[in-house]
Amino acid sequence: MKTLYKIVALVGFSALATSCFNKEKPNYQYFPNMYESAAYETYSESNAFKNGKEGQVPAQGSIPRGFTPEEYPNTPEGLALAKANLKSPLDSITEGDMTKAKELFTIYCAICHGDAGDGKGNLVKREKFLGVPSYAERELTEGGIYHVVTYGLNAMGSHKNQMSQHERWLVSAYVLKLKSEL
Repeated sequence: MKTLYKIVALVGFSALATSCFNKEKPNYQYFPNMYESAAYETYSESNAFKNGKEGQVPAQGSIPRGFTPEEYPNTPEGLALAKANLKSPLDSITEGDMTKAKELFTIYCAICHGDAGDGKGNLVKREKFLGVPSYAERELTEGGIYHVVTYGLNAMGSHKNQMSQHERWLVSAYVLKLKSEL
């Protein structure tokens, strides 16, 4: 008799649970926005931001983490000031630093300026670039070299995105070493 009650209760509960189900309109949805989210066009305007068109921009004068702004601007006047006033922040350069500087010079500079800084790199030999000067012919200062490596000059492009500030100072020191050897 108890099993009969259990079977009747189970059938009754099943009928009760399934009788209210409507496939056209489900009963309850928890967090309906998760199931039926609004579709947005990729580059369309949005009211999620203050002006309705673009995202928030950083505050005026803010500096990203790990970035130190350059002292002198990318102008001929900035180059002249850097040549005259800019000094290396590196206290002492070890033999390991010079090895790293030589590697960086070989990667970024020697293709045009040559391994010895004589202006006879592979691209000059193949006449892809002409007029690359020898370091012996130039009046070079560490600040001027750093500025040119940072911003580029004439046909030389900027290496600011390829090398950190520390690495650019190492290359400047290595260029001065090459100049003294020519």
